[in-house]
Amino acid sequence: MAVKLSENAKLIIERLQRSGYSCYAVGGCVRDSLMGRAPHDWDFTTSALPDDIERVFADCKTVTIGKRFGTVAVILDDHPYEITTYRIDGDYSDTRHPDEVQFSDRLIDDLSRRDFTVNAMAYNETDGLIDLYGGRDDLSYGVIRCVGEPSERFSEDALRILRALRFAATLGFSIEAKTSEAILRQRKLLSGISAERIRDELLKLLCGDKVDFILRRYRSVIAVFIPELQGTFDFEQHSKHHNRDVYRHIVAAVKNIESDPLLRTTMLFHDIGKPLAQTTDKHGICHYKNHPKIGAEMTREILRRLCMPSAFIEEVCILIRYHDERFKPDPVMLKGYLKELGMERMGRICKIQRADILAQSSYLRDEKLSNLDAVEKELRRIKESGECYNLRMLAVSGVDLLHIGISSGIVIGQTLDALLDKVIAGELPNEKEPLLNFAKNAFDKD
Repeated sequence: MAVKLSENAKLIIERLQRSGYSCYAVGGCVRDSLMGRAPHDWDFTTSALPDDIERVFADCKTVTIGKRFGTVAVILDDHPYEITTYRIDGDYSDTRHPDEVQFSDRLIDDLSRRDFTVNAMAYNETDGLIDLYGGRDDLSYGVIRCVGEPSERFSEDALRILRALRFAATLGFSIEAKTSEAILRQRKLLSGISAERIRDELLKLLCGDKVDFILRRYRSVIAVFIPELQGTFDFEQHSKHHNRDVYRHIVAAVKNIESDPLLRTTMLFHDIGKPLAQTTDKHGICHYKNHPKIGAEMTREILRRLCMPSAFIEEVCILIRYHDERFKPDPVMLKGYLKELGMERMGRICKIQRADILAQSSYLRDEKLSNLDAVEKELRRIKESGECYNLRMLAVSGVDLLHIGISSGIVIGQTLDALLDKVIAGELPNEKEPLLNFAKNAFDKD
């Protein structure tokens, strides 16, 4: 597979070349193009200094997002293209950023500082592919390998440890032995990385096709920034419903659900409360009655620490809280849950329960899945028939109650809620006249 430059990528390279500088597309965009994937972003490396880049693109909008590190973004068609001067990095005293950089006029200096061989390839149409470290072979064989000595690369920027896991999970690659050994040996360097950087890599990792292998093989790495998960490691469940320890069950459940950050994060934490909730009956069977509530509380603290958005945290915690709820394909019961949770969230919970069941033992699995199928079928019927389960669908509103003499805001809210409960229970039709008659009679009695 050849590298296919976008029109704007060609423009950037050709303009810098015409001005007397060398320039190449570099990094992930070259990797993705060689894999037959359309790159999301194009990045470039050049012999031009930052001031030279700005001069060459004086007719374009530019943003000096990291000028002291040699990076200038050129805006074309409202999209930023990062162009970075060849450079040699100094020491990384904070294991995140070089203390200083030295600009260079040699491409090899720039490629030698990069993290992995598959990200250390450069390309332009004049010189073709520049691959000094065997990146194309590693790409063909599906291998993540550090450029040079792995321990040095990870000491420079510890986030590369998590990036290696993320690339392996999302690309479906294995991690070369020396690189893997260094990851495990130097994993504690991650404790010095900002929560925001950890968060971004973790969410991408979780959405990878090979996430299950990475979570199992490198669980001690994940535990550096989520130490609460250690309690689930090798924690046997002693139940007919389970044939895995808690952590292996969690990993299987993550793999079983679609590749969505919200759903996979939920599965990663859905049973984290089990070790704290475990009780054992007289027959030696373990039970975990309050684990959804305990797990939701633990997850809230973990996700806050990882600087996840508040709405994301709230949704994950609600999903965990209800992931073990025993639904039945009963319309009254389901509309009661729909009133509280809504149709979209109930759909997510059903997906979560399916992934959870499939990660359990075969004991009663068919019965559980059959019941879930019936629940989902009934939810679809309720949705398609337009049956009422929330206040927006109710045939009367607060304005209607004002017209019959109910003026207190609190009473209006209580009355609407009571009417909705009557409709859900099938005790009143969702029609304006009978609803208002009931409300008027109830109000007159008060």
